[in-house]
Amino acid sequence: MIKNTIISDRNMAMELVRVTEAAAISAARYMGTGDKEIGDQAAVDAMRAVLDTVDIDGIVIIGEGEKDEAPMLFNGERVGNGNGPQMDIAVDPVEGTRLLANGTPNAIAVIAASASGSMWVPEDSLYMNKIVVEERAKDVIDINDTPSSNLKRIAKALDREVHELTVFVLDKPRHKKLIANIRKTGARITLHTDGDVMGALMAAIPGTGVDVLMGTGGTPEGVIAAAAVKALRGGMQGKRDPQIYSEVKALTANGVDINQILYIDDLIRADDAFFAATGITEGSFLKGIHFDQIKGVTTHSIVIRALSGSIRFIEGSHSLKRNLEFGDKGLEQAVKMASM
Repeated sequence: MIKNTIISDRNMAMELVRVTEAAAISAARYMGTGDKEIGDQAAVDAMRAVLDTVDIDGIVIIGEGEKDEAPMLFNGERVGNGNGPQMDIAVDPVEGTRLLANGTPNAIAVIAASASGSMWVPEDSLYMNKIVVEERAKDVIDINDTPSSNLKRIAKALDREVHELTVFVLDKPRHKKLIANIRKTGARITLHTDGDVMGALMAAIPGTGVDVLMGTGGTPEGVIAAAAVKALRGGMQGKRDPQIYSEVKALTANGVDINQILYIDDLIRADDAFFAATGITEGSFLKGIHFDQIKGVTTHSIVIRALSGSIRFIEGSHSLKRNLEFGDKGLEQAVKMASM
C-alpha cells in the first residue's frame, strides 16, 4: 500500500468536479434521444477539454477503452496540464449511457483520482462481483459467504432488522439466483438496469435509502467505486466474475486467480483518493442537469476526499446564453461554464 502519499494540501476533488460538471452539462443535451453514443461522446469531449486545464500530471487507468477504440480518454492517455502531482485517473464520462439515452434516472458523470501507481488495473477482467456497505458494517462483510449470512451480520452492525435493509442490485439475468436469495431473507431490493457506481456510492453513505450493494457489474466501475468507498471509509470487497468466454480465456492464459478477494486497499493502494460525480439525469441521490434560459444551468455534484474524510454536496449555477446551440459551440460553452 502506498502510505502517507499526500497528493496536495488542497482538495483536488474540488478541481475535478469542474470536469464532471462539464461532462454532465454537455451530455444532458442528449437526454432521451435514444442514442447512447452521442451523449457519451459529448461527455468525453467536455471531460477531456477541462482535464487539460487541471494542475495534474495524470495517466488514465480506467478510461473509454484502448487507444485504437476511443478517440479520447483512452487507457494509458496522459491528462492534465502536467504542472501538478502525478496521479492515476479513472473516468466514466457517462455512467449509465442507456439511462441517458432513455431519459431515465441516475445517469452521472464520474471521475476518481489517487497517487500514481496506486490504482488497481483491471487488464483482462471485465466483470467483478462486489459487496459494498457503509463504515459501521465494513468489518462484517464476506464476499465468499451467502447473501443471507452477510445481510444478517450487516443488519446487526447497523442495529437494524434484516427486513429493514435495502439492497441495490443490477437487474440482470445473471442475478436471478441472487435476487431470489435476498428475497428469502426478507430484505428489500431496489433493482436498476445500470449504474453500480451510483449504487456503491449510495450504499457507502448512511441515510441514502440504500444499505448494501450486491452483485456483478463492470470491473472498471468497481475501481471507480472503490475510490469513493475508500474516501467514505466504507467497506467493499470484490472478486473477478468473468461472464464471457473471451474473458475467461484471457484470465486463464495469464494465470489469474479468479477466486482472489480484492479488498478496498487492493483496489486503491494510497491513503488519499479523490472522487467527484455530477448528476446528468434526475436521480434520488443527485439531481440532474436543469436548463433554464433565464437562470442558466444548474448542476448537482458530490465531492469526496479520503485523507480528510470531507464530503461536499455542491449545487452549481452556470450562466447560459439564451441563443446557445449545442454541438461545437455547446461544448465550448459547457467547458467555459465549468471552468469558471
